[in-house]
Formats: sequence, C-alpha cells, structure tokens
Amino acid sequence: MQKFADLYTNLDETNSTNEKVHHLVNYFSTADPADCAWAVYFLIGRRPKRIVNNTLMTQWAAEEANIPAWLFGECYDAVADSAETITLLLPETHNSSDQSLRWWVEEQLLPLQAMTDVEQQHELVLSAWNSLNTRQRFIFNKLITGAFRVGVSQRLVIRALARVSSVDEASIAHRLMGNWEPTPEFYQTLVSLDTQDADISRPYPFFLAYAVSDESNPSGELGDLTEWQVEWKWDGIRAQLIKRGGKVYLWSRGEELVTDAYPEVAGIGELLPDGTVLDGELLVWKDSSVQPFAQLQQRIGRKSLSKNILADVPVVFMAYDLLELDAENMRERPVEERRRMLETLQASVASDVLKLSPLVEVKTWPQLLELRSESRGRGVEGFMLKRRGSPYRVGRKRGDWWKWKIEPYTIDAVMIYAQRGSGKRASLYTDYTFAVWDENRELVPFAKAYSGLSDVEIRELDNWIRNNFKERFGPVRSVPPHQVMELGFEGIQLSKRHKSGIAVRFPRILRWRKDKPIEEADTLETIRQLLATSGEAAAEDGES
Repeated sequence: MQKFADLYTNLDETNSTNEKVHHLVNYFSTADPADCAWAVYFLIGRRPKRIVNNTLMTQWAAEEANIPAWLFGECYDAVADSAETITLLLPETHNSSDQSLRWWVEEQLLPLQAMTDVEQQHELVLSAWNSLNTRQRFIFNKLITGAFRVGVSQRLVIRALARVSSVDEASIAHRLMGNWEPTPEFYQTLVSLDTQDADISRPYPFFLAYAVSDESNPSGELGDLTEWQVEWKWDGIRAQLIKRGGKVYLWSRGEELVTDAYPEVAGIGELLPDGTVLDGELLVWKDSSVQPFAQLQQRIGRKSLSKNILADVPVVFMAYDLLELDAENMRERPVEERRRMLETLQASVASDVLKLSPLVEVKTWPQLLELRSESRGRGVEGFMLKRRGSPYRVGRKRGDWWKWKIEPYTIDAVMIYAQRGSGKRASLYTDYTFAVWDENRELVPFAKAYSGLSDVEIRELDNWIRNNFKERFGPVRSVPPHQVMELGFEGIQLSKRHKSGIAVRFPRILRWRKDKPIEEADTLETIRQLLATSGEAAAEDGES
C-alpha cells in the first residue's frame, strides 16, 4: 500500500511525461504481480463502484475530527474533493500499514462493499483510518469513494508496461481491452512475451484521429487531397462488432460490452463469417437517413428494450474499417485494401442494419470545403481524412487519420452562477452556469461550461467572482449578471428536464465577450431558431 501511495504522490507532483513513465516503470519493476494487477486496474481508469455512501463517509470523518457538519461542508467547498477533505481533517496518526495493495483491496475494500450492516462498515472504516498513515489514508479514501484518478493516461501506463516487459505497446493495449480481472495471473499474461493470447471477445484498441489545425483550409497541413481517403464523420457511438468462436460481441469505445443493448446489430453479427472484427459507428437510422445523436441517447443505459423503443429508435452499424477477417489481423494492411475487403463483406451480408460508410469523391480542397457546408443537413459532423496506404494504428497517432469538423453552434450568454473546480482547480471558481433572455427579458439558465478560458482569464474571473458574488447555495455562488461569454456547442435538442426547455451538447467557452453588454446576449428565441434549422427539433429527451 505504501509503495502504491508513493507512486500516486510521484505521479501527482510532476507534469513531465518522461518522469511519469519513469515512476511507473520503477513501480512495475519492483512491485508484486498481485499489486501490479490492481495498480494497472486503477491507473487506467477502472474502479469498483462507490463502496460506502458518501454521506456516511463525511459523517464519520466529521465525528472523528470533532467538527460540525457545516464546517466539514465549508472545508469541502475549499478542497472540492471528498477523499482529500476527509484525509486532511482526520486526526493525525503515527501508524502505518505494511500490508500490500492487494490485501487492502481484496481483504478490506471489497468485503466492505458487500456489507449490509452500516455499523460493521463504520467499524471497518475507522479501523482502516487508524492503521494507515496520511498518504495511505488518502489512497484508501480515493478508492472507497470511487474517485481514484491521477494525472496519467492509459497510453503512459501502456508505455511503461512495454518498457518493463519488452512487449510491444500494441500487444499491451490489446490485452487491456475488454473484460479482465486484476489477478496476478492476468498481470503475468499482460507482460508475457508470448503475444498469441487474444481472448475471443476482446476488441482491438481504437485508432483515433487528430483535429486539423486550420479548419478553413487544411491543405497546408495535409497536402494533395488525392493522397487521402475522405469519408463523412458520423455522430454516434464508436464501436467494434466482433464475431469469434461462433459468438457475437459489440464493444463501445469506452470498453463497455453493449451487445444486449443493440439486438438488431448483434443480429447482423450472426451473419458475419467467424473471425471478423468491424470498426464503425452505432447510429439511429430512420426514414432512409441518419437521425440526431439525441435520439440515440434514448437507447443508452436502458435496462430493458420494449418493442416500441426498438421500432421508434432503430439502430444500424455504419462500418468504416475491417480489422480482422477469417481470424487474420488486417490492421497492418493499407486502408484501401481494408476498404475493398469491407465492401465485399458488407455486400455479402445484405442487411439494412449493416451499412457501409460512403466515400466522398471530390478532387480539390475547394470542392471539399463547399461540400463541408452541407454537413449539418446530412446529419454528420464533417469529414474523416485517412492517408492512403496507412495501417490501422493504436490510439491517437498524429499523421494518418484526421478529423475536419464543422464549426460549432455559438451563443452569447450571461454567467449567473459559479462553482469551484476539482483537483488542481479546487481553489478556483472554474465551473460556470450561463443564461439567456426569455420572452419576458428574464435570464433563464440553459448551459454549464468549465473549459475554454486561459489560466490568466480563469484567475481574473475567479477574483471578480470572489469580490462580487451575492448568495451561497452550498458550493454554488450566484453572481450579478455582468459577464458575457461566447459559448460553442455541437448539438441542440428539446428537453423537459431543463427550465429553458433546451439542452445543448458539449458546451464550452469560446471567448470572453468583455466588449458586449448583457443586454446584447442572445435569447431563447435565437436558440429555438437554431433548433428549427438544425434538424434536431424532433429529438426530445425522455421521449420514445
């Protein structure tokens, strides 16, 4: 446990990629395989569900610290992380545990999760707090609250494991996909030089695209258009459809097995030859055209699928790459060859649920730019550009795949609430709520955003908020309507859950409009007009 706590501290205290990898390599080279398995599990973002109710955790911590609940709340507002707040407030102890990370997870945390008696949970948690030093407590609290995260990406973990094991990064990445248990045996397999061990259900790591730098003219960055295979960029759920060992698996890019959630797609998987893996997009397809992502959200997270929802929100698999055929890995073959094989395969299946992403046939950048203006009308986000002759790589590799997205919707809105951020932004007001004018010239909240400002702007705005806020609502501060921001967002839909009647997708701050008075901020009517022209008006959340 101490070794893992030290690793966390070392990773948290540096911004250097090389130093992070160095600390990871040192840990994996010296820790027990059982601990390494759990460390990999947590570091790449997997975690057990919240083990103990957060309200109980804060109540027990306040009691141990001998402070009232309101004071704990004030401390939390300053720190914005419950695990860290608890750790800071608990009375100091001179104890320290020499038990392993595996022991703490498997003998303490997981049994704690299975307990139904609150008093038993209380007793175990207090015992743990009293036997751990400050660093160890912090890790324990992070794990118990389900909030463990540190500034290291899965890519860096893979790089470190590759250095420790001398196994190539692609094999490590593939082994980390799909379902697996953090056991010593799994870790030994993860770093084994024998790379012929792929589980039949396991997807390949997804190849991700970079955004072009110059959205008005990518030709300077990408050169001759004839060197690129151009496709539409679909707005759905990225997924891999797998047929191996006579079974069908559908994996989302978030490494979630979603086969049962999309039975119509699983059905076409049955028609594929054994040993096939397709990369593509889950889309709602109705009346011979793609529907807005908002409609797909009606299928996400449902535990049961009624006949009505299957009929009203039909899903297709839009295939755009072939990763495996007849159990042979095709990823190193040129993109054009994979495309030709995909076309043959799709034609042989002959199902309306399996669609082939069409190629965009133009010869010049000006022609492509003109066609790009039709993206919203076609229900797409712009273009994908894939270098001819390129293989299917692992992760986000610069050079071969690019995305050229359309400009976002934009609205000028007024900030009315602010809240502190989390992690390293816990001491700054960085999360904002924005409003627009309604028909009665009253400000109605419609979006929250927390990204887009520079560090200098954040500090300036934080200072203004502290000097001007009017009321407190827990961690939220209401501020006078004064600051106008230009917001950008990707999608828009009707919403019964929002006071404004509107919900937007991926809102972020584009710029601080210090030049604009609040009276000139946009209105609900303006947003409704965007909705009317977006093709998304029929996509009302919560409706089927």
